[in-house]
Amino acid sequence: MVIFQRRVADLTDLALGRFVSRARRAAGLKGAVNVLLTSSAEMKSLNRRFRGQDKATDVLSFPAEPGARKQFAGEIAISAEIAAHNARALGHSPAEEVKILVLHGVLHLRGYDHECDNRQMARREKQLRAKLRLPLGLIERTTIERAAIEPASTPVARRKHQQ
Repeated sequence: MVIFQRRVADLTDLALGRFVSRARRAAGLKGAVNVLLTSSAEMKSLNRRFRGQDKATDVLSFPAEPGARKQFAGEIAISAEIAAHNARALGHSPAEEVKILVLHGVLHLRGYDHECDNRQMARREKQLRAKLRLPLGLIERTTIERAAIEPASTPVARRKHQQ
């Protein structure tokens, strides 16, 4: 089920529902997935309530209870506002950005965790993005941003950069 509390340009319930099904199958995720497209304010509230972080975020995943996972895999919440903002900054459509976020959420529901899985999720996300014809994913963006920022921020790198 797809619930649009906030609309996304060029994205219909039907199109997103079909993409969720494709992403689930590609990731090997069993069970139905509900997707909520909502506001950044609602995402901030959900993030604070479930993760203890008092800030808006682009995507959150909520796996189903273990006993229910054959029929229902879980839920994904997405900020339509953050998705639209990131899409503009990255040069692709808001609809594509939502699909990237759905794929990221599906992988979390499948059990991947990029914070502690030695880049397994990053590799799988990259494979599935290619298969689903999606642009640069969340994990890759973060890696690229860190690579661009971190080397210049270390004393040795700053000295090399200044020479």
